[in-house]
Amino acid sequence: MTDLRVAVLQSSYIPWKGYFDLIHDVDLFIFYDDVQFTRQDWRTRNRIKTAQGTQWLSIPAGTRIDRLICEVELADPSWQKKHWASIQQAYSKSPQFSRYAGFFEDIYLSRPWTSLSEFNQHVTRRIARDLLGIDTEFRDSREFRASGQRLDRLLDLLQRAGATHYLSGPAARSYIDPTRFEAADIALEYKDYAGYPEYSQRYPPFEHAVSIVDLLFCVGEDAPHYIWGWRDDR
Repeated sequence: MTDLRVAVLQSSYIPWKGYFDLIHDVDLFIFYDDVQFTRQDWRTRNRIKTAQGTQWLSIPAGTRIDRLICEVELADPSWQKKHWASIQQAYSKSPQFSRYAGFFEDIYLSRPWTSLSEFNQHVTRRIARDLLGIDTEFRDSREFRASGQRLDRLLDLLQRAGATHYLSGPAARSYIDPTRFEAADIALEYKDYAGYPEYSQRYPPFEHAVSIVDLLFCVGEDAPHYIWGWRDDR
């Protein structure tokens, strides 16, 4: 049987570089959007660097929590123009802004987005493929019709996808039972986000936990080095 490394994660708004590091390390990345929506989380917001410090960009998605991520509708598209204006203001003088300005302007202004999941997945796929050169396959968890709750459902999803290896974020250690993966004959690994090198970032002090747009506008085509390539140089 051919090895298949899989990661499963909820879609996020213009994710940080660690999200793309995880994508790069697997053969198949599954957006896990048919699970509970959580407010004030990475699903709807992320941070950029500004002259006044880090700034949150938040998508208005309502206050209801009795929804799955894939059920969250975006009723008012006015946030798109506002977010793009904030990004322009923060990064217009960055070294690589002109290289990617058209890419992001098209994402924000070419059409109104009515689905949170659709927007997040579209942006992540395009950044991964078009800007970072990642060739990982993307799927949506709804395609697999997994059953069960919590860990049972995750394992069912992985088995339906044909996973031989599961790469998890480090925060999942608190609720994952390794023996369940052993029983399912799926090798379990945890992603290590430590050690990312700093780059020439505007507005010190340096901050790693910001959207990928910061890295792209600051270093351009060298972005993959600061996400995963640096490990080869150690």
